[in-house]
This record gives sequence, C-alpha cells and structure tokens, in this order.
Amino acid sequence: MDPKLFRPTDGGYRWEGVAYQPYKQDGSAPFKDISRQTLFHDDSLGCELRYFEMDAAGYSTLERHEHTHAVMILRGHGQCLLGEEVRDIKPHDLITIPAWTWHQFRATDQEPMGFLCMVNMERDRPALPTEADLATMRANPVVARFLGG
Repeated sequence: MDPKLFRPTDGGYRWEGVAYQPYKQDGSAPFKDISRQTLFHDDSLGCELRYFEMDAAGYSTLERHEHTHAVMILRGHGQCLLGEEVRDIKPHDLITIPAWTWHQFRATDQEPMGFLCMVNMERDRPALPTEADLATMRANPVVARFLGG
C-alpha cells in the first residue's frame, strides 16, 4: 500500500511518515511551546490538514488573515480568542475562524492541548497586531484578561 494512503499513529499524537516540525520560524511571531505536523497536503484536495500541539501553558500566535480555516480540538483544554469573544475549549469542539478575525489558542497550565486545522493550500500570510490593534482589543475586559493585561 502507498505509504501516503495510510499513516498509522504511534498511539499518541504522532503519525508514521509525518514530519514533526516547529510551529513557525523562531522570532517570526510571538508564540510559546507549540509544534505542527502536516497530515495531508494534496494538490487535488486544495487544502491541508495539520495537527498543532502545545505544551501546558503554550499558545499560538495572535494573528488574523484573509483566509478562513476550521479547527477541531483533539485533546486537552484551553481557551480560544475569536474576534471579541474568549471561549473555553475542550476535545471535539469545532471552531470556524472567519477571514480577518483576530484569533489565538492557549492551553491550560495543567495539560497539553492539540488540534486539527484545515486550511487552503494557497493562502495569505498572517498579519500580527499593531500597538493600536492591541489597545483596541484590550478595551474589552474579557479580551484584556485573555491577553494578560
């Protein structure tokens, strides 16, 4: 069987023949203790399915972009900033991230958190918030608490 057609798991959250990679280039954006694995990348599908995992207290980059993507939490607990809302998240929750919506995922201090992310293969680069963007976000007390200030 073609190894790309079947990729067995190691029983955890790694898959045979799938590279375990850093989340982004160090220094390219603020994030903490997160990795990624591209599970599927196929031109005929036009999308990628990726698995991201963060250690306890880890977080993804606070960003927004033109492309929409979908996320499913596979393990762990945490919170998600989506626009002006902060939600507690848990396994099997589904999150749709609309275009140009600020978003960030944070794991609790007690356990790692992992999620699947489906995104178009061809997509724009994320934009990071400016100081003015951060000030606007922090005007919302719930978002300010999430961001830590």
